[in-house]
Amino acid sequence: MPLVRISLREGKPETYRRALADGIHRAMVETINVPPLDRFQAITEHPAQSLIYDPAYLGIVRSDNVVFVQIILNAGRSTEQKRALYARMAELLQASPGLRPQDLLISLVEVSRENWSFGNGQAQYAV
Repeated sequence: MPLVRISLREGKPETYRRALADGIHRAMVETINVPPLDRFQAITEHPAQSLIYDPAYLGIVRSDNVVFVQIILNAGRSTEQKRALYARMAELLQASPGLRPQDLLISLVEVSRENWSFGNGQAQYAV
Protein backbone atom coordinates (compact mmCIF):
# COMPACT_ATOMS: atom_id res chain seq x y z
CA MET A 1 0.00 0.00 0.00
CA PRO A 2 1.75 3.13 -1.11
CA LEU A 3 0.82 6.41 0.51
CA VAL A 4 1.43 9.23 -1.96
CA ARG A 5 1.94 12.86 -0.97
CA ILE A 6 1.80 15.37 -3.81
CA SER A 7 2.99 18.93 -3.16
CA LEU A 8 2.58 21.77 -5.63
CA ARG A 9 2.15 25.50 -5.83
CA GLU A 10 -1.38 26.68 -5.10
CA GLY A 11 -3.69 27.86 -7.84
CA LYS A 12 -3.89 24.92 -10.23
CA PRO A 13 -7.42 23.84 -11.22
CA GLU A 14 -8.98 20.66 -9.87
CA THR A 15 -8.62 18.99 -13.28
CA TYR A 16 -4.84 19.57 -13.17
CA ARG A 17 -4.54 18.15 -9.65
CA ARG A 18 -6.67 15.14 -10.58
CA ALA A 19 -4.55 14.47 -13.67
CA LEU A 20 -1.44 14.51 -11.47
CA ALA A 21 -2.99 12.03 -9.04
CA ASP A 22 -4.25 9.77 -11.84
CA GLY A 23 -0.92 9.74 -13.69
CA ILE A 24 1.06 9.00 -10.55
CA HIS A 25 -1.21 6.11 -9.64
CA ARG A 26 -1.16 4.70 -13.18
CA ALA A 27 2.65 4.78 -13.23
CA MET A 28 2.78 2.83 -9.95
CA VAL A 29 0.29 0.23 -11.22
CA GLU A 30 2.21 -0.22 -14.47
CA THR A 31 5.75 -0.37 -13.07
CA ILE A 32 5.90 -1.44 -9.42
CA ASN A 33 2.94 -3.82 -9.16
CA VAL A 34 0.59 -1.63 -7.13
CA PRO A 35 -2.95 -3.05 -7.30
CA PRO A 36 -5.33 -0.72 -9.16
CA LEU A 37 -7.63 -0.29 -6.13
CA ASP A 38 -4.72 0.38 -3.72
CA ARG A 39 -4.95 4.16 -3.95
CA PHE A 40 -4.16 6.51 -1.07
CA GLN A 41 -3.07 10.03 -2.05
CA ALA A 42 -2.93 13.45 -0.41
CA ILE A 43 -2.51 16.61 -2.47
CA THR A 44 -1.20 19.69 -0.71
CA GLU A 45 -1.07 23.11 -2.32
CA HIS A 46 1.47 25.62 -1.04
CA PRO A 47 1.80 29.40 -1.36
CA ALA A 48 4.79 30.36 -3.51
CA GLN A 49 6.86 31.35 -0.47
CA SER A 50 6.25 27.96 1.19
CA LEU A 51 7.44 25.75 -1.66
CA ILE A 52 11.20 26.04 -1.58
CA TYR A 53 13.49 24.38 -4.12
CA ASP A 54 16.71 25.01 -6.00
CA PRO A 55 15.80 26.12 -9.53
CA ALA A 56 18.84 24.43 -11.11
CA TYR A 57 20.02 21.62 -8.79
CA LEU A 58 22.04 18.98 -10.70
CA GLY A 59 21.71 21.12 -13.83
CA ILE A 60 17.97 20.50 -14.07
CA VAL A 61 16.19 23.82 -14.65
CA ARG A 62 12.91 23.91 -12.72
CA SER A 63 10.02 26.34 -13.07
CA ASP A 64 7.37 27.55 -10.65
CA ASN A 65 5.31 24.52 -11.71
CA VAL A 66 7.55 22.15 -9.74
CA VAL A 67 5.76 19.18 -8.15
CA PHE A 68 7.14 17.06 -5.30
CA VAL A 69 5.92 13.46 -5.15
CA GLN A 70 6.75 11.44 -2.04
CA ILE A 71 5.74 7.80 -2.09
CA ILE A 72 5.84 5.80 1.14
CA LEU A 73 5.80 2.10 0.27
CA ASN A 74 6.90 -1.34 1.35
CA ALA A 75 10.58 -2.05 0.76
CA GLY A 76 11.56 -4.54 -1.91
CA ARG A 77 11.38 -2.96 -5.36
CA SER A 78 14.45 -3.32 -7.55
CA THR A 79 16.46 -0.40 -8.89
CA GLU A 80 15.15 -1.27 -12.36
CA GLN A 81 11.54 -1.04 -11.16
CA LYS A 82 12.23 2.31 -9.53
CA ARG A 83 13.84 3.69 -12.68
CA ALA A 84 10.87 2.47 -14.70
CA LEU A 85 8.52 4.19 -12.24
CA TYR A 86 10.35 7.52 -12.50
CA ALA A 87 10.43 7.41 -16.30
CA ARG A 88 6.81 6.33 -16.71
CA MET A 89 5.55 8.91 -14.23
CA ALA A 90 7.41 11.69 -16.03
CA GLU A 91 6.02 10.47 -19.36
CA LEU A 92 2.42 10.26 -18.15
CA LEU A 93 2.48 13.61 -16.36
CA GLN A 94 3.99 15.32 -19.38
CA ALA A 95 1.09 13.98 -21.47
CA SER A 96 -1.49 15.07 -18.87
CA PRO A 97 -1.62 17.59 -17.25
CA GLY A 98 1.39 18.89 -19.21
CA LEU A 99 4.01 18.83 -16.44
CA ARG A 100 7.56 19.22 -17.74
CA PRO A 101 9.76 16.28 -16.65
CA GLN A 102 12.21 18.83 -15.24
CA ASP A 103 9.52 19.97 -12.79
CA LEU A 104 8.92 16.53 -11.29
CA LEU A 105 10.81 15.56 -8.13
CA ILE A 106 10.09 12.02 -6.87
CA SER A 107 11.16 10.57 -3.54
CA LEU A 108 10.54 6.99 -2.40
CA VAL A 109 10.45 6.23 1.33
CA GLU A 110 10.64 2.49 1.92
CA VAL A 111 9.28 1.00 5.13
CA SER A 112 8.88 -2.45 6.63
CA ARG A 113 5.48 -4.12 6.38
CA GLU A 114 4.78 -3.86 10.12
CA ASN A 115 4.85 -0.07 9.84
CA TRP A 116 1.33 0.08 8.37
CA SER A 117 -2.10 0.14 9.96
CA PHE A 118 -4.99 0.24 7.50
CA GLY A 119 -7.55 0.87 10.23
CA ASN A 120 -9.04 -0.67 13.36
CA GLY A 121 -5.78 -0.07 15.25
CA GLN A 122 -4.25 -3.21 13.74
CA ALA A 123 -1.00 -3.92 11.91
CA GLN A 124 -2.56 -5.95 9.10
CA TYR A 125 0.75 -6.67 7.33
CA ALA A 126 2.76 -7.60 10.45
CA VAL A 127 3.78 -11.25 10.54
